[in-house]
Amino acid sequence: MSGIRVDRVYTHDRRGPSDESRESAPGEYPYLRGIHPSGYRSKLWTMRMFAGFGSAEETNARFRYLLDHGQSGLSVAFDLPTLYGYDTDDPLAAGEFGKGGVAVSSLADMETLFEGIPLGEITTSMTVNAPAAIVWAMYIATAERQGTPPAALGGTIQNDILKEYTAQNEFVFPVEPSMRLVVDTIEYSARHLPKWNPISISGYHIREAGATAVQELGFTLANGFEYVRACIERGLAVDDFAPRLSFFFNVHQDFFEEIAKLRAARRIWAWEMRETFGARKERSCWLRTHAQTAGAALTAQQPENNLARVALQAMAAVLGGVQSLHTNSMDEAWALPTEEAARLALRTQQIIAHETGVTSTVDPLGGSYYLEWLTDRVEEGAYDYFRRIEELGGVRAAIEDGFLVSEIADAAEVYQRKLERRERLVVGVNEEETDEELRIPVMSVEPDGERRHLKRLNRVRRERDGASVEASLRRLRLAASGSENLMPPILDAVRAYATLGETMQALRDVWGEQGPSSSV
Repeated sequence: MSGIRVDRVYTHDRRGPSDESRESAPGEYPYLRGIHPSGYRSKLWTMRMFAGFGSAEETNARFRYLLDHGQSGLSVAFDLPTLYGYDTDDPLAAGEFGKGGVAVSSLADMETLFEGIPLGEITTSMTVNAPAAIVWAMYIATAERQGTPPAALGGTIQNDILKEYTAQNEFVFPVEPSMRLVVDTIEYSARHLPKWNPISISGYHIREAGATAVQELGFTLANGFEYVRACIERGLAVDDFAPRLSFFFNVHQDFFEEIAKLRAARRIWAWEMRETFGARKERSCWLRTHAQTAGAALTAQQPENNLARVALQAMAAVLGGVQSLHTNSMDEAWALPTEEAARLALRTQQIIAHETGVTSTVDPLGGSYYLEWLTDRVEEGAYDYFRRIEELGGVRAAIEDGFLVSEIADAAEVYQRKLERRERLVVGVNEEETDEELRIPVMSVEPDGERRHLKRLNRVRRERDGASVEASLRRLRLAASGSENLMPPILDAVRAYATLGETMQALRDVWGEQGPSSSV
């Protein structure tokens, strides 16, 4: 747990001061018990399995497979070169094609990725950050070619650059121009894509880096507040953009702590949006969140045990009231998930939804003496981090200072020492170990995928209008040197089939890159 001391038993006298939010019904401010009055009784969470590997053709086939087996939303994983904004044939991308996600170097790849999948009829989440605006532009352009206007598109682009400097380290540009690009996407979405979530403020990667549940909650919401401030400074009215902000949380091993974290997150966000930022629309105060089971909790030893871990984590996510969920596959500590493993992970959600009865009532654990007490303690811990971050001068100052990275590193070290001392037991790792030989199927990327991808990339460069590409990139450099919203020139470049690497380089030419330092 997050250093929270838990007693043997909890009774009514542990509830603390009277708190009206506990007595509020689901769907009522401050949404402790859920943002919708009917919970999952009227609509289940979206089962959005994360997928992406190798070429666009291979990932398209996996998307179709998951949709055929009952998945209700798409979620795209991109490979490392794409996440850093490099084309596959860039020397810095060598050896990384398709290993951790799908490779997307141009609009042609995005068109292939979603071939035969009507984008106006399904929502898509894309996990990408530094080049998020460019990848999003490719998605918008792909939908246009399918005949779907931007206003009809629903989905999410992660686009949370602040956590990259804290946890995942897939940043490219310095903090300030990166923040400008995020605000540009939020502003453009508010005006042209009313159904789209232009950012998914992510605690997932903070937790995977070693943070506690309290740190994940505190750092994630602090980042969220920073984005709200930046948008208001741009001149946007809070109720014009806040309803489309979304979140992404990790669901780890401590069952009740994870439920408490999600409930506390809703209450904090609602309070701060109304009291601090002056939001008046109900939806501006809703914390809508995707969740994913904890990748860091998966073990290479006895991987079948991961089925049980994922099931319990998924149940915690559902009891915590998430809007969409990804369940990890049992083999992910070894390799990319096989189709069978991905199907089992999806079936886990479907069993929870249809066989356990937990969807019959809203917030079924609400009123539990222990859970309500724990929710308060997790919330108090988050507010303590808000205070410490503010004392440092805010999130951006805390990033530069190295405070956030240091806190996460210290927490990860404490966790590791507990494992080594067997103060925390993990079945199959430091408890109930076996010497049995592992027999687990491992999926590999199609060997011909990279060749096919490069052939398409070369064809794009050969057949496009080179003059139009150069003109669009010149316009983008000029816009990046000024203050206009960058989405229109980025869309122009993408529609002209400028590649991801070329478009990112145009921005690098103006902004430079964020170099490594002790703080990031």
